Amino acid sequence: MHRLIEKGLMFGNLIRVDSPVLVERYNRALMHLTGKQTQQDVFHIDISGYSPEIGDEFDDTLYLNHAGVNRQFILLSTEQARAPLLNAKFSTARGILKQFITENRAELFALTARDAVAGELVNSVYLADSPARLFDIRKVRIEADTTTGTVAMADKLGRLIDRFKTEQDAWFDDVLIAQMIGMAKQTGDVMRNPVRLQQMEFDQENFWTDLFGGIYLFRGVEHPAAISAKDKEDLGKLPIEFLFDLTDRSAIAKFLKLNDLVEPIIDARGVDAAAILQQKMDFIVMEVAATMGENLTGATRRDLRRLGRQYAKLLPEAWQGLAALVRWAEEDGPWPKITSEHPAYFYTLRAKPHADADLVNMLLAELTPLDIRQLFICHKEVFYRAYATWPDEKRAYVADFLDREYQVDKAGTREALYGHEAPMEEPRANVQADLITRVGPWGAVGRRG
Repeated sequence: MHRLIEKGLMFGNLIRVDSPVLVERYNRALMHLTGKQTQQDVFHIDISGYSPEIGDEFDDTLYLNHAGVNRQFILLSTEQARAPLLNAKFSTARGILKQFITENRAELFALTARDAVAGELVNSVYLADSPARLFDIRKVRIEADTTTGTVAMADKLGRLIDRFKTEQDAWFDDVLIAQMIGMAKQTGDVMRNPVRLQQMEFDQENFWTDLFGGIYLFRGVEHPAAISAKDKEDLGKLPIEFLFDLTDRSAIAKFLKLNDLVEPIIDARGVDAAAILQQKMDFIVMEVAATMGENLTGATRRDLRRLGRQYAKLLPEAWQGLAALVRWAEEDGPWPKITSEHPAYFYTLRAKPHADADLVNMLLAELTPLDIRQLFICHKEVFYRAYATWPDEKRAYVADFLDREYQVDKAGTREALYGHEAPMEEPRANVQADLITRVGPWGAVGRRG
């Protein structure tokens, strides 16, 4: 993985922690959540506070994500909102954390000026020991506070102030006044600067989970279904009528069409569809050439065209189908009949602009593994696993291509491919303006998601 790390394609945009003060705060939060402390004095953290260096130290990539079900987090800075989420077990987790930080930015900025904020993404499932248990996950709420309980103490101080204002003899209650003064020394002036975090709860209808080999769960659509990356028979009986795996191509195609989740790239407005399809063809040529042991270092599109001619007889049916579609688009060739059983079919689709576009593009990426760019952009967990199995020739080309063609203009590439730069919509929260008083490479704390 060294190529990906060197080019910022893996562990990119992590937050560096090298201040003794921040390390000490992180250790307090880590002890608060897990009962452990790190010996590292310099490390990097993702949006949840997970550090790949500490994961190596503990030999536990889930030290803030026990059993992968209720993800815990440590916030040292609001800057973590721009960091990725490593070792994601649920597709919604990063969006939830990002929205929590964004919606509480001013409050978190004030709290993290003096202490770390520790918390957890909590649902009613503490252990997903069977695929069926995933269906019990309906909502996720966020619980958070500083390691010294500033938020909870501010809530208690607020209630004491209310008593002082409303009780008739409160001015003469020396005990009450002493309590308020003592708490105010720790919380500050909660009347002028309320230490208050929004209580946020997120519906979990449609999501992907890495558990059990990878499952896409679509419950918030007109025709619900679950789609497994592994053999569906291994999942046992699930509380949903339709269960598919990635070999059920026609059934998945029908599911996507019935729920109006995808559109043909060739019909998408404002994109160069032929160029997108041609790039997918180049990736397929690259796969064949790498398999044949060709040196792909610095390979250009011209080089790939040459290799395509050289290995024309070895190019798979997926390439042939895309080529026919490009001929139709560019040269007024005959319309190719590409059905859902055709290997090229899912390569011709992208998600429509809707709230679950990113989830649908994740699914399409897994259905089209030869499109290495889409796999990297939309499904990094699967990309990294696949990358580790590729021949060195392919790894070198892919790392160089992504560095040269994607890293330089991420927003522009996403706009061209999918019609939007960021997720179509962050997870929607049911928010109440209230205090949250409870806290419950490499690849989280008591419970997680």
